[in-house]
Amino acid sequence: MSVIYDLEHITTYRYAKPVTFGPHRAIFLPRGSYGGRILSYRLDTNLPSQVRWMMDTLSNNVAVIDLQAPGEELTVAYHVQGEHFGYRAVQDFPLDSRAEELPVQYTPDEWTDLSVFMRPHAEDFDGLVADWTRRFVLGDQDGTLDVIDRMMDTIHRTLKYEAREAEGTQSPGDTLRTGMGTCRDYAWLMIEALRRLGLACRFVSGYLYDAALDGGEVGMTGSGATHAWLQVYLPGAGWRNYDPTNRISEGFDLVPVAIARHPNQVMPLSGSWMGDASDYLGMSVQVAIRKLADQREYQA
Repeated sequence: MSVIYDLEHITTYRYAKPVTFGPHRAIFLPRGSYGGRILSYRLDTNLPSQVRWMMDTLSNNVAVIDLQAPGEELTVAYHVQGEHFGYRAVQDFPLDSRAEELPVQYTPDEWTDLSVFMRPHAEDFDGLVADWTRRFVLGDQDGTLDVIDRMMDTIHRTLKYEAREAEGTQSPGDTLRTGMGTCRDYAWLMIEALRRLGLACRFVSGYLYDAALDGGEVGMTGSGATHAWLQVYLPGAGWRNYDPTNRISEGFDLVPVAIARHPNQVMPLSGSWMGDASDYLGMSVQVAIRKLADQREYQA
Protein backbone atom coordinates (compact mmCIF):
# COMPACT_ATOMS: atom_id res chain seq x y z
CA MET A 1 0.00 0.00 0.00
CA SER A 2 1.07 3.60 -0.55
CA VAL A 3 -0.33 6.94 0.60
CA ILE A 4 -1.24 9.88 -1.62
CA TYR A 5 -0.65 13.15 0.26
CA ASP A 6 -1.20 16.86 -0.34
CA LEU A 7 1.32 19.33 1.10
CA GLU A 8 1.21 23.12 1.32
CA HIS A 9 3.98 25.29 2.77
CA ILE A 10 3.53 29.09 2.87
CA THR A 11 6.15 31.50 4.23
CA THR A 12 5.36 35.22 4.58
CA TYR A 13 7.78 38.03 5.44
CA ARG A 14 6.44 41.49 6.36
CA TYR A 15 8.17 44.88 6.28
CA ALA A 16 7.25 48.43 7.37
CA LYS A 17 7.86 49.81 3.88
CA PRO A 18 8.83 48.35 0.50
CA VAL A 19 12.27 46.71 0.48
CA THR A 20 14.25 45.11 -2.32
CA PHE A 21 15.22 41.46 -2.34
CA GLY A 22 18.29 39.49 -3.30
CA PRO A 23 18.10 35.90 -4.55
CA HIS A 24 16.34 33.40 -2.29
CA ARG A 25 16.94 29.65 -2.02
CA ALA A 26 14.01 27.36 -1.26
CA ILE A 27 14.42 23.73 -0.23
CA PHE A 28 10.84 22.43 -0.21
CA LEU A 29 10.60 19.73 -2.88
CA PRO A 30 10.69 16.18 -1.42
CA ARG A 31 13.45 13.88 -2.61
CA GLY A 32 12.45 11.19 -5.09
CA SER A 33 13.51 7.70 -4.02
CA TYR A 34 12.23 4.20 -3.40
CA GLY A 35 10.27 5.78 -0.53
CA GLY A 36 8.11 8.00 -2.69
CA ARG A 37 7.58 10.04 -5.83
CA ILE A 38 6.26 13.48 -6.75
CA LEU A 39 2.98 13.64 -8.68
CA SER A 40 2.82 17.42 -9.11
CA TYR A 41 4.36 20.56 -7.62
CA ARG A 42 4.10 24.33 -7.88
CA LEU A 43 6.00 27.26 -6.38
CA ASP A 44 4.36 30.72 -6.36
CA THR A 45 5.45 34.14 -5.11
CA ASN A 46 3.29 37.23 -4.58
CA LEU A 47 5.98 39.38 -6.28
CA PRO A 48 7.17 38.98 -9.88
CA SER A 49 9.97 36.41 -9.93
CA GLN A 50 11.91 33.91 -11.96
CA VAL A 51 12.58 30.44 -10.56
CA ARG A 52 15.48 28.18 -11.50
CA TRP A 53 15.77 24.64 -10.18
CA MET A 54 19.11 23.02 -9.36
CA MET A 55 20.62 20.23 -7.25
CA ASP A 56 23.13 21.01 -4.52
CA THR A 57 26.20 18.94 -3.62
CA LEU A 58 24.06 16.34 -1.83
CA SER A 59 21.47 16.13 -4.65
CA ASN A 60 18.83 18.08 -2.75
CA ASN A 61 16.30 19.91 -4.93
CA VAL A 62 16.83 23.67 -4.62
CA ALA A 63 14.71 26.44 -6.14
CA VAL A 64 16.64 29.67 -6.74
CA ILE A 65 14.15 32.55 -6.73
CA ASP A 66 15.09 35.86 -8.36
CA LEU A 67 12.61 38.46 -7.09
CA GLN A 68 12.11 41.28 -9.55
CA ALA A 69 10.16 43.91 -7.62
CA PRO A 70 10.27 45.50 -4.15
CA GLY A 71 7.44 44.96 -1.69
CA GLU A 72 6.18 45.36 1.86
CA GLU A 73 5.39 41.65 1.94
CA LEU A 74 7.01 38.58 0.43
CA THR A 75 5.07 35.34 0.24
CA VAL A 76 6.57 32.11 -1.05
CA ALA A 77 3.97 29.35 -1.41
CA TYR A 78 4.78 25.78 -2.28
CA HIS A 79 2.26 23.06 -3.10
CA VAL A 80 2.94 19.41 -3.86
CA GLN A 81 1.07 16.17 -4.25
CA GLY A 82 3.07 13.02 -3.81
CA GLU A 83 2.93 9.30 -3.25
CA HIS A 84 4.61 7.83 -0.19
CA PHE A 85 5.48 4.12 -0.21
CA GLY A 86 6.51 4.07 3.45
CA TYR A 87 9.63 2.80 5.19
CA ARG A 88 10.14 -0.64 6.65
CA ALA A 89 11.57 -1.25 10.11
CA VAL A 90 15.32 -1.75 10.35
CA GLN A 91 14.61 -5.15 11.93
CA ASP A 92 13.34 -6.29 8.53
CA PHE A 93 16.89 -6.09 7.16
CA PRO A 94 19.63 -8.56 8.10
CA LEU A 95 22.58 -6.41 9.17
CA ASP A 96 26.01 -7.43 7.95
CA SER A 97 27.90 -9.13 10.78
CA ARG A 98 30.37 -6.22 10.84
CA ALA A 99 27.48 -3.88 11.72
CA GLU A 100 25.92 -5.87 14.57
CA GLU A 101 28.16 -4.41 17.28
CA LEU A 102 29.93 -1.10 17.80
CA PRO A 103 32.20 0.08 16.41
CA VAL A 104 30.72 -0.69 13.00
CA GLN A 105 33.38 -1.79 10.51
CA TYR A 106 32.84 0.17 7.31
CA THR A 107 34.63 -1.00 4.17
CA PRO A 108 37.25 1.29 2.55
CA ASP A 109 34.73 2.30 -0.13
CA GLU A 110 32.05 3.00 2.47
CA TRP A 111 34.55 4.97 4.55
CA THR A 112 35.42 7.16 1.56
CA ASP A 113 31.76 7.86 0.81
CA LEU A 114 30.63 8.27 4.41
CA SER A 115 33.54 10.04 6.10
CA VAL A 116 31.88 13.49 5.92
CA PHE A 117 28.89 12.06 7.82
CA MET A 118 31.07 10.39 10.45
CA ARG A 119 33.12 13.37 11.59
CA PRO A 120 31.58 15.33 14.50
CA HIS A 121 30.73 18.87 13.47
CA ALA A 122 29.79 20.58 16.74
CA GLU A 123 32.34 21.58 19.38
CA ASP A 124 32.22 19.86 22.77
CA PHE A 125 34.58 22.00 24.83
CA ASP A 126 33.51 20.70 28.25
CA GLY A 127 33.08 17.07 27.16
CA LEU A 128 29.39 17.04 28.10
CA VAL A 129 28.24 15.39 24.85
CA ALA A 130 31.05 12.81 25.01
CA ASP A 131 30.20 11.94 28.63
CA TRP A 132 26.48 11.64 27.81
CA THR A 133 27.27 9.43 24.81
CA ARG A 134 29.57 7.14 26.77
CA ARG A 135 26.79 5.98 29.09
CA PHE A 136 25.10 4.13 26.21
CA VAL A 137 28.08 1.79 25.68
CA LEU A 138 29.27 1.24 29.26
CA GLY A 139 29.83 -2.38 30.17
CA ASP A 140 28.74 -4.88 27.56
CA GLN A 141 26.20 -2.61 25.86
CA ASP A 142 27.60 -2.53 22.35
CA GLY A 143 24.78 -3.99 20.21
CA THR A 144 24.38 -1.44 17.42
CA LEU A 145 20.59 -1.41 17.15
CA ASP A 146 20.19 -1.56 20.92
CA VAL A 147 22.44 1.48 21.42
CA ILE A 148 20.60 3.50 18.78
CA ASP A 149 17.18 2.57 20.17
CA ARG A 150 18.16 3.37 23.76
CA MET A 151 19.58 6.74 22.74
CA MET A 152 16.43 7.60 20.79
CA ASP A 153 14.26 6.51 23.74
CA THR A 154 16.33 8.56 26.20
CA ILE A 155 16.05 11.75 24.14
CA HIS A 156 12.31 11.21 23.67
CA ARG A 157 11.72 10.41 27.34
CA THR A 158 14.01 12.80 29.22
CA LEU A 159 14.05 16.01 27.17
CA LYS A 160 11.22 18.53 27.01
CA TYR A 161 9.98 19.52 23.57
CA GLU A 162 9.67 23.29 23.20
CA ALA A 163 8.71 24.85 19.87
CA ARG A 164 10.97 27.72 18.79
CA GLU A 165 10.22 30.05 15.88
CA ALA A 166 13.73 31.53 15.79
CA GLU A 167 15.95 30.12 13.07
CA GLY A 168 18.97 28.05 13.91
CA THR A 169 19.77 24.92 15.87
CA GLN A 170 21.07 24.62 19.42
CA SER A 171 24.42 23.00 20.02
CA PRO A 172 24.10 19.46 21.38
CA GLY A 173 25.69 20.65 24.62
CA ASP A 174 23.07 23.38 25.08
CA THR A 175 20.28 20.86 24.47
CA LEU A 176 21.67 18.66 27.24
CA ARG A 177 22.27 21.60 29.60
CA THR A 178 18.77 23.04 29.20
CA GLY A 179 17.03 19.68 28.93
CA MET A 180 14.79 20.98 26.15
CA GLY A 181 14.71 21.66 22.43
CA THR A 182 12.89 21.31 19.14
CA CYS A 183 12.91 18.42 16.67
CA ARG A 184 16.02 19.79 14.96
CA ASP A 185 17.82 20.07 18.32
CA TYR A 186 16.90 16.49 19.21
CA ALA A 187 18.10 15.20 15.84
CA TRP A 188 21.34 17.18 16.01
CA LEU A 189 22.15 15.88 19.49
CA MET A 190 21.59 12.27 18.42
CA ILE A 191 23.64 12.73 15.24
CA GLU A 192 26.63 14.20 17.05
CA ALA A 193 26.46 11.53 19.77
CA LEU A 194 26.29 8.63 17.30
CA ARG A 195 29.13 10.10 15.25
CA ARG A 196 31.27 9.94 18.38
CA LEU A 197 30.54 6.20 18.42
CA GLY A 198 31.79 5.84 14.84
CA LEU A 199 28.44 5.77 13.04
CA ALA A 200 27.70 7.65 9.82
CA CYS A 201 24.69 9.94 10.39
CA ARG A 202 23.05 12.69 8.40
CA PHE A 203 20.51 15.38 9.22
CA VAL A 204 17.14 15.15 7.45
CA SER A 205 14.74 18.04 6.89
CA GLY A 206 11.20 17.31 5.79
CA TYR A 207 7.61 17.05 6.90
CA LEU A 208 5.66 15.02 9.42
CA TYR A 209 2.27 13.58 8.61
CA ASP A 210 -0.02 13.58 11.64
CA ALA A 211 -3.12 11.37 11.48
CA ALA A 212 -4.77 13.67 14.02
CA LEU A 213 -4.96 16.35 11.32
CA ASP A 214 -7.25 14.03 9.38
CA GLY A 215 -9.43 13.15 12.34
CA GLY A 216 -7.23 10.39 13.75
CA GLU A 217 -6.57 9.93 17.44
CA VAL A 218 -2.76 9.99 17.51
CA GLY A 219 -1.10 13.39 17.64
CA MET A 220 2.52 13.83 16.55
CA THR A 221 4.93 16.32 18.12
CA GLY A 222 6.19 18.82 15.58
CA SER A 223 3.42 18.46 13.01
CA GLY A 224 2.11 21.57 11.30
CA ALA A 225 5.65 22.78 10.56
CA THR A 226 8.79 21.57 8.90
CA HIS A 227 10.26 18.61 10.75
CA ALA A 228 13.73 17.20 11.33
CA TRP A 229 15.14 13.78 12.14
CA LEU A 230 18.22 11.74 11.25
CA GLN A 231 19.37 8.80 9.19
CA VAL A 232 22.03 6.29 10.23
CA TYR A 233 23.95 4.20 7.70
CA LEU A 234 24.00 0.51 8.71
CA PRO A 235 25.70 -2.00 6.39
CA GLY A 236 23.09 -4.48 5.25
CA ALA A 237 20.22 -2.05 5.87
CA GLY A 238 21.50 1.18 4.31
CA TRP A 239 20.27 4.59 5.47
CA ARG A 240 17.60 4.13 8.16
CA ASN A 241 15.31 6.83 9.62
CA TYR A 242 15.22 7.67 13.33
CA ASP A 243 12.95 10.41 14.71
CA PRO A 244 13.74 10.92 18.43
CA THR A 245 11.02 13.58 18.75
CA ASN A 246 8.25 11.04 18.12
CA ARG A 247 10.24 7.82 18.58
CA ILE A 248 9.42 6.50 15.11
CA SER A 249 11.65 4.86 12.51
CA GLU A 250 9.24 3.31 10.02
CA GLY A 251 5.87 3.79 8.36
CA PHE A 252 4.33 6.67 6.40
CA ASP A 253 4.74 9.62 8.77
CA LEU A 254 8.13 10.99 7.65
CA VAL A 255 8.36 12.77 4.27
CA PRO A 256 12.04 13.65 3.61
CA VAL A 257 12.96 16.77 1.65
CA ALA A 258 16.72 17.24 2.10
CA ILE A 259 19.77 15.67 3.70
CA ALA A 260 22.81 17.44 5.11
CA ARG A 261 25.98 17.11 7.15
CA HIS A 262 24.65 19.78 9.51
CA PRO A 263 21.32 21.63 9.92
CA ASN A 264 22.42 24.99 8.47
CA GLN A 265 22.78 23.40 5.03
CA VAL A 266 19.05 22.78 4.61
CA MET A 267 17.20 25.89 5.72
CA PRO A 268 13.75 25.72 4.03
CA LEU A 269 13.97 29.32 2.80
CA SER A 270 16.90 31.72 2.90
CA GLY A 271 17.86 34.93 1.14
CA SER A 272 18.65 38.61 1.53
CA TRP A 273 16.80 41.92 1.50
CA MET A 274 17.93 45.53 1.40
CA GLY A 275 16.44 48.22 3.63
CA ASP A 276 16.67 49.57 7.19
CA ALA A 277 16.98 46.95 9.91
CA SER A 278 13.89 48.43 11.59
CA ASP A 279 11.80 47.70 8.48
CA TYR A 280 11.58 43.98 9.27
CA LEU A 281 8.31 43.19 11.06
CA GLY A 282 8.52 39.41 11.23
CA MET A 283 7.61 36.22 9.44
CA SER A 284 4.95 33.52 9.60
CA VAL A 285 4.95 29.94 8.35
CA GLN A 286 1.95 27.76 7.56
CA VAL A 287 2.43 24.07 6.82
CA ALA A 288 -0.38 21.62 6.10
CA ILE A 289 -0.02 17.99 5.02
CA ARG A 290 -3.08 15.86 4.40
CA LYS A 291 -3.66 12.28 3.36
CA LEU A 292 -5.83 12.19 0.24
CA ALA A 293 -6.13 8.42 -0.10
CA ASP A 294 -4.21 5.22 -0.02
CA GLN A 295 -3.15 3.79 -3.37
CA ARG A 296 -6.07 1.41 -3.67
CA GLU A 297 -8.60 4.17 -2.96
CA TYR A 298 -6.78 6.55 -5.32
CA GLN A 299 -6.91 4.12 -8.22
CA ALA A 300 -10.51 3.04 -7.64
